Amino acid sequence: MENLFSKYLKGDPILWIVFFVMCIISAIEMYSASSTLAYGADNYAGPMLRHVGFLFGGAIIAIVVHLIPVRYIRMMAYLVLLISVLLLVWVLFRGVSENGASRWLVIMGIKFQPSEFAKLSVIIVAADMISRIRDAKKDEWKYFRNTLIMLAIICTLILFDNFSTAFILFMVVVIMMFIGRVSLVKLGILVGGLLLAIVFCFALVKTVPEKSMPKMFDRAYTWVGRIDRFKTEKKDEKSKYVITDDNRQVQHGRIAIARGGAVGVFPGNSIERDYLPQAYSDFIYAIIVEEMGLFGGIFVILLYLVLLFRAGRIATKCATVFPALLVIGLSLMIVIQAFISMSVATSLGPVTGQPLPLISRGGTSILITCIYFGIIFGVNRQIKEEYQAPIEEDIPVEPEEELSVVDLENL
Repeated sequence: MENLFSKYLKGDPILWIVFFVMCIISAIEMYSASSTLAYGADNYAGPMLRHVGFLFGGAIIAIVVHLIPVRYIRMMAYLVLLISVLLLVWVLFRGVSENGASRWLVIMGIKFQPSEFAKLSVIIVAADMISRIRDAKKDEWKYFRNTLIMLAIICTLILFDNFSTAFILFMVVVIMMFIGRVSLVKLGILVGGLLLAIVFCFALVKTVPEKSMPKMFDRAYTWVGRIDRFKTEKKDEKSKYVITDDNRQVQHGRIAIARGGAVGVFPGNSIERDYLPQAYSDFIYAIIVEEMGLFGGIFVILLYLVLLFRAGRIATKCATVFPALLVIGLSLMIVIQAFISMSVATSLGPVTGQPLPLISRGGTSILITCIYFGIIFGVNRQIKEEYQAPIEEDIPVEPEEELSVVDLENL
């Protein structure tokens, strides 16, 4: 095992173990949670094999990416950002709708979400811009402004069909700017302006009828409805036990978690997988708790916490600002999305449509998440190489001493 990590899988061994354990859990739980997909497929093993194929392909991508120097990733991010903007504009007009949201594009038979590429490129570019701030008086406003313009464009394009993703991306970049020591006054104004904008939009949606608003704002009414239902359930205890078309996901998620108990019913024995919509995607954590119990659910949470902790350790060892911010941003994107997904499945928050990173069913999301891991591994690999190189150079090499005739006789 040690030779495997030292020869082929360079970087943090613990993070590699976390990565592969997540892939294994994903494969096991998808086997159970995809029962409704298998029932409607021509080949009942098709959905499972497709998912395992994406996991295998993602693992290969992570291995390849972690060997790419970070400076090349830094340069390529700007091209990916430009392509992402074009694709996000395209998806607004030609996007494929699924579950009431047009988030997908189909090009040459390949279905993918442009927002996933946008998230990756924004985090890399934001880390680059923040790292270029050398003098607070000369550089800060310039790069803060450029980062804000980028965020405004990308988040606005994502916002129409995926508010939660736009919000998570915005907050991750704000945290990166905070860690990068951007002025607290600027960050305070930015966050305050965002909160005022959210309150204004919420009040607008509550007062203006849906029929009077352009069709592009339909998802805003969906979100307000979800928030209202969540607030109503918290106030009205009786509504928690009534299953309707609007709360079917939430209620069956609760039932799945209640059935899990401490140790669960074990993989393959879930009942709620046949009743819970999106059991293989947004609510897969509920199926995990049902089959693996409380201990299994806590174990999954710990995997994400270990990821965040190890990423923080890697960031502290970086010699420059860019890789440190990059690792922090990528790990925060994974972990925050994971905790939002788990909070939805456990009824601690309104339904958002966020999958569980690397575990939920998905094509684009799995591959992009694997790129996140690959970049983090790559940063750690470069740190180790930088530490080892000076050590090898500084070791003095003493010339071999020739044995004299006397020494030979003594031997």
